[in-house]
Amino acid sequence: MGLQQFGSTSARIGKFSGAILKHAVMREVLTRQGRQVSRQMPGNSSDTYVSRRFMPYGALATDYNTQNRFFQNGTGDRGNAMVIAHQTGEGITSGPDSMTAVDVTTVIQQYSCLYGFSDKMYDLHEDDFPKEMTKQIGERVSLVNEMIVYGVLRGCLNAFFGGTGTTIATVNGAPTLGMIRRMTKTLKANHAMPVTSMLSSDKNYGSEAVEAGFFVYCHTNLEPDIRDMPGFTPTVKYASGKPVPNEIGKVENFRFVTSPDLPELQDAGAAIGTTGLYSTSGSLIDVYPIIVCAEDAWSQIVVRGKDALDSTYLPPSKKDKSDPHGQRGYAGTKWYKAVALENHGWMCVGYVGSKIVS
Repeated sequence: MGLQQFGSTSARIGKFSGAILKHAVMREVLTRQGRQVSRQMPGNSSDTYVSRRFMPYGALATDYNTQNRFFQNGTGDRGNAMVIAHQTGEGITSGPDSMTAVDVTTVIQQYSCLYGFSDKMYDLHEDDFPKEMTKQIGERVSLVNEMIVYGVLRGCLNAFFGGTGTTIATVNGAPTLGMIRRMTKTLKANHAMPVTSMLSSDKNYGSEAVEAGFFVYCHTNLEPDIRDMPGFTPTVKYASGKPVPNEIGKVENFRFVTSPDLPELQDAGAAIGTTGLYSTSGSLIDVYPIIVCAEDAWSQIVVRGKDALDSTYLPPSKKDKSDPHGQRGYAGTKWYKAVALENHGWMCVGYVGSKIVS
């Protein structure tokens, strides 16, 4: 957008001289609360991270469901077939089995943001632009990190669709208890475990305990639909346990966390018709992704020693060949990040519409 110059921002001298209005700081939900595993890579090793898990006995590599379920080879009474497969006789040594690995490869990316300002702006303007820029850099980093995670998790293959929809383009219903229960059925069949800890927000990547549950992340526009679900319990009525930031309540074993910064897919669903669902254009339904996470479904990768932001602040007084008079200053940062969706069977993504609130 170019260099911040003195004449581009009107002065407040002689006007209301209160503090600059605080920005609406984006509240992280996925990056701070939704990450179940944090991986750290040693520096100077590679830009590629490979995580590995081993399928349980008898599982098949066909898809995310068969990879998580025991003894998929049998038919009919598979439980009895598994018992028979393990029977042996006196003096008979069982044949050895082998394990099958599933690898997930992730490439670490570098990200950055930068603000610039002139020496005149720095020397004469009453507003502390470098300080405000520094504040906004932090907000941008948190938002970019949130969108990185959001984009990867939306790629989960374990997908559900609102109403009678079978694709995003045919979504024609809001979130319902029935849809949530179908997700529960799939997660439990895949031996997914409820989340019991989350990564804390400190730089040491420590974890903190949370009351067990499957965590659901979605846009704030879906709050009325969620509150209308049978059995919804708001956080103020929790008998025990502490809600996490942005959590609005729970239904059965699902805990709902909302954010206005998990954007919808505008005009991506079915025709609005008489559905009563919101549409940006008034013709096609806006589709809202719902991210449902169990324990260890995905991870974030950081580079050890470079996990903190590598920030830059160069005041205009810095003179060099590219700026011999020291007329330009900069404030910015760079960082590394990658997200690995490690087990599609231990999370779900739902696509739904949102009812119009009259």
